[in-house]
Amino acid sequence: MSEASPAKAYGLHLGVIALLFLMNFVLPDYYHGLLARIMVLAVFAMGYNILFGYVGLLSLGHAMFFGAGLYGAGLAIIQLGWSVPAAFAAGLACGAVLSLIIGLLALRTTGVAFMIVTMMFAQVFYLLILYFATWTGGDQGQVVPQPARVLNFGATSLDLTNPTVRYMSALVLFSVVLLTTLAIVRSRYGRVLVAIRENEERTKMLGFDTFSNKLLAVAISGTICAASGAAYALLFGYVGSNFASVQYSILPLLWVLLGGAATTLGPLIGTLFMYYVIDITSGYTSAYLLIVGVALILLVLFFPKGILGTIRQRWLRWLP
Repeated sequence: MSEASPAKAYGLHLGVIALLFLMNFVLPDYYHGLLARIMVLAVFAMGYNILFGYVGLLSLGHAMFFGAGLYGAGLAIIQLGWSVPAAFAAGLACGAVLSLIIGLLALRTTGVAFMIVTMMFAQVFYLLILYFATWTGGDQGQVVPQPARVLNFGATSLDLTNPTVRYMSALVLFSVVLLTTLAIVRSRYGRVLVAIRENEERTKMLGFDTFSNKLLAVAISGTICAASGAAYALLFGYVGSNFASVQYSILPLLWVLLGGAATTLGPLIGTLFMYYVIDITSGYTSAYLLIVGVALILLVLFFPKGILGTIRQRWLRWLP
């Protein structure tokens, strides 16, 4: 694969960010809110892509990292009365600490065993949420109070419930994570991750500590997913156990596969495609999942490496 120059790669990503910025002014209200939600969940998919796409580790436990950020930020406001920045930092810290602990334990396994272990840890996390329903809200979840979702900068305040503020906040988070991801995968460390994915034993022979590199990748992946969860709680005002279920560990895998694993923009493409197909088809029939299934089968047949991954393979080999 030929590699784009830094200017070309960053230019493409800045162009996507600029396009999303302009969409704020032209989208109708419904799709305006939907795209804000998609950007936040695309961050979740980008975090998953670090581990799955670039390291080659299949995890079915990333919902616990999203949930750690979600509950870390949400409960910091609901139970402790913290400010929005402090709550977001709490969500990030919860995700970072949890991912380090899970990484230290789960990375002692490989392949299918790694997938099963991560799924088991995620299920334990989900059951803990239900068990401590007094504080977490259990199945019903909890609503983050609207007055608490305000950013104060001296005499200036930003209400995160305002559609424009919510959209721009989601865009800022998405932009920071997207450019950070691009910087990581283009760095020496990113190349080491790809080497581990392709041949871990040979990477060890070259003198690299593969365990430490994989552990860092798990921590980065989990922290990004936690950032998505924390932002979801603060921007959309709800924390619930369904976000920590196995389904929410499968969804980012599906989004990454649809958009293209090991592509920086693939998670956004996959999340966008999935959400809009479901949204459009559900407006015409109650059997929308059947149509979605057929669309996914056709996509896999004609775009076996995902939308962006196949485009890179066939036409634009410089895409990061």
